[in-house]
Amino acid sequence: MMAAPTSGAPAGGHRAITVAALVATYMQAVNISLPNAALLHIQGTLSMADDEAGWVFSWYIAASLITMPMTRWLAGRYGRKTVYQVSIAVFALGLILSTYATTSMQFVATRVIQGGASGPLAPLSMAILLDVLPPPRHARISLVWTVTLVLGIVSGPGIGGWLGEHYGWPSIFHAGLPVAGFIALVIALSLPEKRNERNPPFDFFGLATFSLGMIGLQMMLDRGERLEWFHSVEIWAEAIASVMGFYLYLVHVLTTKDHFLSKALFKDRNFVLSMIMYFAFGFVLLPTMALTSPMLDELLGYPADTTGYMTIPRGVALVGAMLLAGRVPARVDNRLLVVGGMALVVYANWRMLGYSPAMDWWPVVMAGALQGAGLGMLMPALTKAAFSTLDPAFRPEGTVLFNLSRLYGSTIGIALVQIFFHENTQAMHVALAKNLTPFRDAAHVTESIAGPGLAALNHMVTGQAAFVGVISQFEVMMIAMLFVSPLVLFLHKPRPAN
Repeated sequence: MMAAPTSGAPAGGHRAITVAALVATYMQAVNISLPNAALLHIQGTLSMADDEAGWVFSWYIAASLITMPMTRWLAGRYGRKTVYQVSIAVFALGLILSTYATTSMQFVATRVIQGGASGPLAPLSMAILLDVLPPPRHARISLVWTVTLVLGIVSGPGIGGWLGEHYGWPSIFHAGLPVAGFIALVIALSLPEKRNERNPPFDFFGLATFSLGMIGLQMMLDRGERLEWFHSVEIWAEAIASVMGFYLYLVHVLTTKDHFLSKALFKDRNFVLSMIMYFAFGFVLLPTMALTSPMLDELLGYPADTTGYMTIPRGVALVGAMLLAGRVPARVDNRLLVVGGMALVVYANWRMLGYSPAMDWWPVVMAGALQGAGLGMLMPALTKAAFSTLDPAFRPEGTVLFNLSRLYGSTIGIALVQIFFHENTQAMHVALAKNLTPFRDAAHVTESIAGPGLAALNHMVTGQAAFVGVISQFEVMMIAMLFVSPLVLFLHKPRPAN
């Protein structure tokens, strides 16, 4: 456990530290989705295939999932200031290296560096804020921190699209460098060092085996379509690594007393059910961005900045609904907010099934705003449901696992929608092209549709197939939310928070 909050910051330094910690939280969150609207420019420069585009998001998140659980141990062992400064420095290095990448794999590798460095930033920022501010302000700063985190995720496409369209895609990473410099300077001048006198041992074996299982699964999902699944030795190796990782972790949990995810967490019904629904929350949150921007860029022909602007209403609705949900009186049954949030998300995704190549911007904005409002209701409602019945002694570990479920939902969701998108696109292309066969004889006779004309025809068919493939993925996300919706019926009514 970290030592009791005692602020040793110099007088007048609290405000600067507070600003720096919130800016760091925003910076690591916004970089998850920052390349989203500028993906078309990045793909063109780096010759990045469509199936590799999802890796830009999923591997940033996956890398943060490895380092995030180690944050408390690292801070206790080496000092929170040291860990914070190293994380900022490595993050800035990842930003610089991204601008020098010349291949898609180099670019993904730099995203791994950024993600690994970002893992400790959010939890350390929260710990620093609670440490430097008096207890009466903890509830408010926790809400501000959460809003900052979510605002970073949802505002990324807008900022990235504008920068990418007007200043080139490397500018989306250059813009983060002065921000990282500001944070590093404030932390160096104002934040006192703090480490635990007695640091409990960390379960590295448990984290390693669990991470092996997740990384093996992630790589198998990411690479399977390209390598024709189990026809590839690599996919077999990744599948075996995943199974072995999860098996060793399960054995470890069942045979040891202490590990980095306590078994007691899984004995609380509300926590487990809320965590499953929070996984579905993550499954919808980022994969929607990963699908919408390419649809607008590549299939509908919108410029990158316009694509980014069209995501703003979703973000505004999400943050606004989250703030309003947090002000609902305690006497209102929290489960009603969960039901309402899920209903809005399902309805929004149902509206997305009506997208067409002939539509204007309005359906995208409206469906995005409705989905954002639903997600904004869900986030605080599920958090309250999860922790209102959990023993306070397990809340630190529960917070880590709860956030991991959202992040794993996002990274697995991105991988799955990419798989189904390419499979559905190929199947639809075959179905559409098959209907052109009666005109083959005319194609041989009429030169006007030979050569370039046939290429244009194939391009049109491919575009139509890809659009149908995108629509089908919104349906997958809608089904995922419908699938977990009945779990609300099994939630206990939350008791007042302690």
